Amino acid sequence: MSALVLLLCLSCLGSVQAGKLLVIPTDGSHWIGMKPLVEELGSRRNHVVVVILEASLSMGPSDHILTYPVPYTKANLEERVNAGISNLFNADISTNLGRFRGFINTMDMFNFLTSQNLESVLFNKDLMKKLKDYNFDAILTDLFDTTGVIICEYLSIPAIYTQTSHPCGVDSLASQCSSSPSFVPQPLTNFSDRMSFWQSGVNLIRTLVQPMGCRHLFTNANEIASRVLQRKTSMVEIMSCAALWFMWVDFAFEFARPVMTYASLLKDWIARNRNLCHK
Repeated sequence: MSALVLLLCLSCLGSVQAGKLLVIPTDGSHWIGMKPLVEELGSRRNHVVVVILEASLSMGPSDHILTYPVPYTKANLEERVNAGISNLFNADISTNLGRFRGFINTMDMFNFLTSQNLESVLFNKDLMKKLKDYNFDAILTDLFDTTGVIICEYLSIPAIYTQTSHPCGVDSLASQCSSSPSFVPQPLTNFSDRMSFWQSGVNLIRTLVQPMGCRHLFTNANEIASRVLQRKTSMVEIMSCAALWFMWVDFAFEFARPVMTYASLLKDWIARNRNLCHK
């Protein structure tokens, strides 16, 4: 509830009291999409702090930006990203097996890119103490980098997640929204919403292994989160406690499927916060 009230206050003009918002974005195009929202919130006299890595590809220094060191340079990051993208585009996706391999390769690439960032932030005692001392009201973060997901649980503050076509569909798993395999094709299958019997069978198998794909993607993140929070946990469990989800999509171009409505999201978040979150 507190995150919903905060978001309304942050977005309103007038003499409302400013809020403190922690922003942990994902580098690249995801930050480009988030940046206008962050700048607008900052222009309305809210205290906005953005945390980025020193080797960022698209974000530069600013008075409102905190940076943290990582064990690689900007050139190393560009090389790894370009190599990963090249492998994805050059992969043979003409067969169902090829598309499945492409799905696994995508998981591996994201797992590799985010695991080092996690350790660089969460085991940086000076940075974590500084973030705790800010006493933030909420966090705005991107799911492609799970750093913000763990930090929101560590700081016990409401989380506002931005979501753009996550490869393992973690938004559906965390929000427990149904996604019928009979007419909602899985990512990287290249199927339409009118599938043949064979395609429906393949899509069903992909739907059933989707949680396994998320566990594979979040292997390192789950382990690090359990160490930092000192209890057994997972990314899906933490994300299920979200206060808000921002879907960066145009629903006119999306396949029809159930999504979490405002009312059901609010009711679900309150119930879970009472029984599960921040124990």
